[in-house]
Amino acid sequence: MTPTDRPPPWHPDSVPTRVIDDARVIAEGFEFPEGPVALDDGSVLFTDIDAATVVRVDGDGAVEVVTECDGGPNGAAVGPDGALYVCNNGGRYARGGYTGGWVERVDLATGERDVVADSCEGRRLSGPNDIVFDAAGGFWFTDTGKVRGRERDLGSVYYVPAGSDVPVEVIHPAESPNGIGISPDGSTLYFAETATARLRRREIAGPGELAPAEPRDPTTLVCGLPGDQLFDSLAVTAAGTICIGTLLRGCVTEVSADGEQVVQHWLPPALHDRMVTNICFGGADLRTAYITVAETGRLIACTWPTPGAPLAFGA
Repeated sequence: MTPTDRPPPWHPDSVPTRVIDDARVIAEGFEFPEGPVALDDGSVLFTDIDAATVVRVDGDGAVEVVTECDGGPNGAAVGPDGALYVCNNGGRYARGGYTGGWVERVDLATGERDVVADSCEGRRLSGPNDIVFDAAGGFWFTDTGKVRGRERDLGSVYYVPAGSDVPVEVIHPAESPNGIGISPDGSTLYFAETATARLRRREIAGPGELAPAEPRDPTTLVCGLPGDQLFDSLAVTAAGTICIGTLLRGCVTEVSADGEQVVQHWLPPALHDRMVTNICFGGADLRTAYITVAETGRLIACTWPTPGAPLAFGA
């Protein structure tokens, strides 16, 4: 390719790519898998949004339904008590029966569920999406909002302090916030916007506190993607890069903390799926990436070039 033949800088094909050569299917046959969480025993938990279940897959690929949910279970994370905390988006509005979203706690031993939070200052949560715990035991979560026919709820980012069930709205408005994560040193909160394919950052001033910034402050922008592609959920590596499930293009987009370096990791052609929803890291060295893909309904595993960042809590 000569210089004159190269795509313009805004073209999606101008983003560097690599193929994940050792990608393999761990389990399949799901409706819309999301929210993977790697456990210490080598098994992986994840949600199936459209089947409204939380599923466990062991090291041999055996599948067990941990619990059946109402609504649409989405992002998940293990809390300081060893339970699984799940953002429930309330289900798809078009299917009927939608009344709002909530965050719920799942006892992994019994499958019992309890609603942790479903409103903030009298306002019902719209579509809780993804969640991450901090070292203090509180958790941040995104509420993507909801498209309700011709209407759309604006998104927000919330924080629930340790031992509390009262969400505090920390960012509003936010444009379809989805994946959320914390830098390895705990100083930065990242969240991905689905509709704009932008990754944003905010400086963490304390548990549930962010340094001031205007909604469109340019310093909050880490990067944005060109072309027809959407950001979904994310995970952070030990090197501080942010790995984001990327819809329509069907890949994991990895972005450096300063936004200067971007690479897209593609599944091999035989496993291509346009709906790469999420990623988490597991294994003894946190070098195994577990990727959920929704078009073909699979959980995929592969070796990642760098280890993932340890999460605040595990099980």
